[in-house]
Amino acid sequence: MAKTAAQRQADYRQRRINSGPSADGDRRLNTWISTGASLALARLAAHDGVSKRIIIERLVESADQKLIDSLELDTKEWNDYFAVRKVTQ
Repeated sequence: MAKTAAQRQADYRQRRINSGPSADGDRRLNTWISTGASLALARLAAHDGVSKRIIIERLVESADQKLIDSLELDTKEWNDYFAVRKVTQ
């Protein structure tokens, strides 16, 4: 029996979890942002000639690294930061 569109989509999303060269996969992000932020994101992506995804990844990874660089290894702050697993809404 042929798969439904919903079944094919579910399979695709499941494969994404372990995709990529290091098999650490991709994670889905679904959120609303302000119009100003959306327009800025589009401008940044167009300016650099890359996708919005690339811009978001660069910004998040840059902010993360900046914060990590400010923490001392094996301190409560370090452990608390890396203990974060799921962001609640």
